[in-house]
Amino acid sequence: MNSKFFDYASLTLVIIGAINWGLIGFFKFDLVNFLFGNLSWLSRVIYALVGLAGLYLLSLYGRIGCMCSTHTE
Repeated sequence: MNSKFFDYASLTLVIIGAINWGLIGFFKFDLVNFLFGNLSWLSRVIYALVGLAGLYLLSLYGRIGCMCSTHTE
């Protein structure tokens, strides 16, 4: 699998996580909890995947710098 797949999959998961946090902050509504149960094994897997996706996307900072330097040459 190439890194573009991980980039898009991670970005999708992080967006889902951000929307969920927004719903919690504005409306006290946890969408993952609502759909999959209060800390059921499936909701814990989803939270873990969102967290791992966020950690993976930290590498985007370094890759953005590399992309910018190659486009300016």
